[in-house]
Amino acid sequence: MDPITNPATPSAIFGKDAVTEALADHAAILGLADLIVDAKWDRKELTLTVAPETIVAAMQAAKAAGYNFFEDVTAVDWYPTEPRFQISYSILSHSLKQRIRIIARISGDAPRIDSITSVWPAANFYEREIFDLFGVHFPGHPRLTRIMMPDNWEGHPLRKDYPVEGYR
Repeated sequence: MDPITNPATPSAIFGKDAVTEALADHAAILGLADLIVDAKWDRKELTLTVAPETIVAAMQAAKAAGYNFFEDVTAVDWYPTEPRFQISYSILSHSLKQRIRIIARISGDAPRIDSITSVWPAANFYEREIFDLFGVHFPGHPRLTRIMMPDNWEGHPLRKDYPVEGYR
């Protein structure tokens, strides 16, 4: 198949049921089975979608399943699509030699998702960056303040509806 018209590899698996059946012995599937809303296995990467209200439980389950290293959290603005924001967490297990991506999709004018700093303290600055640049609030964060833009800056510059030249 042409990789431009069909970017999925022949071994790609989409959908919660198909992925959980094909990867039934995968540590992340075993640990997070009850929390998964959707799943994708493509190019040997496992992406699990969870409901935003279960993100802390999902992180605790991943940690209990043997994932011991929090790599990154970032956001994507899918404006004008709803849900508008996607929060993507990358987690690694050194002992299992596996990496997973856990995503949650959120929407609204004041998007919010619980902070995972109680589970992974390393998420602190990443969550502050997402708050600063995308305007996503993280209830439970120890110090959710701007980290990159000046304190008096208006708006969130990585939102797709942010004016190119800023607010005037």
